[in-house]
Amino acid sequence: MPNWPPDPNKRPDNTPNQPTPIQQPSQPSGQEWRLLENTLLASVVEQRRARRWGIFFKLLTFGYILLIFLTLGRGCSSKTPTGLEGVDTSKPHLAVVELQGVISSGDVANAYDVNEALTRAFENSNAKAVALDINSPGGSPVQSDEIWQTMMNLRQEYPDKKLYAVIGDVGASGAYYIASAADEIYVNPSSLVGSIGVIMPSYNIEGLMDKFGVEDRTITAGEYKDILSLSRPLTDYEENHVEKVLANTHKHFINAVKEGRGDRLKNPEQNKLFSGLFWTGEQSIELGLADKKGSIASLEKQLELDNVVNYSPTDPFQLFMDRFAVKLGAGVGSSIGLDVLPQSEGNAQMR
Repeated sequence: MPNWPPDPNKRPDNTPNQPTPIQQPSQPSGQEWRLLENTLLASVVEQRRARRWGIFFKLLTFGYILLIFLTLGRGCSSKTPTGLEGVDTSKPHLAVVELQGVISSGDVANAYDVNEALTRAFENSNAKAVALDINSPGGSPVQSDEIWQTMMNLRQEYPDKKLYAVIGDVGASGAYYIASAADEIYVNPSSLVGSIGVIMPSYNIEGLMDKFGVEDRTITAGEYKDILSLSRPLTDYEENHVEKVLANTHKHFINAVKEGRGDRLKNPEQNKLFSGLFWTGEQSIELGLADKKGSIASLEKQLELDNVVNYSPTDPFQLFMDRFAVKLGAGVGSSIGLDVLPQSEGNAQMR
């Protein structure tokens, strides 16, 4: 070992056993910096976009939940008479109650709300007259009769306050049942009036079911529980029974109209007033089904009253939805026609 001991001042040789010196990384070029910057910017933009969509869907979910709560709260919402807020009812006025659409316990034209509004109108001493503004094709016999009874009772309780029925486009069937309780009925010459009858729709699709291989497996307890089944025709006994039910309801309708209109009806049998036929407003005056041509505006002028107060109860949520629907449908256009409204099978309808 000639070189031993090693010289401390001598630089050691690079031998294979010694580690290779660590080299410092080279600085990225300008092109690499731009690529890295673009990648980071793209990531930031994507994160911002994701946050925006997240906020949007959260707001959409919140709005949907709010709409559900509003819908569920409709039954609990307090109904206020339209026109009474901000209106001075201490002055003489014509009180108006609306009867719009199908008469049913689940619709706007239901006996509870209409009767409540009529009662409130009669109780106000400054309401010099009450007008029922009608635009309805009819509906439930029970709801119609309950409104009719209330009108007759209010007329008896307040003999000095007249009750008018003013028919717009349609005042037929159950709606006319109600109108007959008024002191006078006003119509437009082109209004549709009458249709004093009762209907219970029923269909037999047995042949159609056989064609498509549909089997009816309905199970009943009671011989006639499926009397209005779609899968089989009525027997003679069943048909006769249903006819008696409808005839009995029809008799109540006829008696109510006779009591309300009295001798003003002209030859009811000869003119087939109780046959289910309907007439124009002009024809109805000639037949004694109505009294005069007129509207709410003309009635207000006739009574020499300066203002009209609407006592009809209004659901705030429904009012909002109606206004929204009107705005949404603006400009779409309109048409004139006589629509046949859908009827629930098995339910007697005054239409």
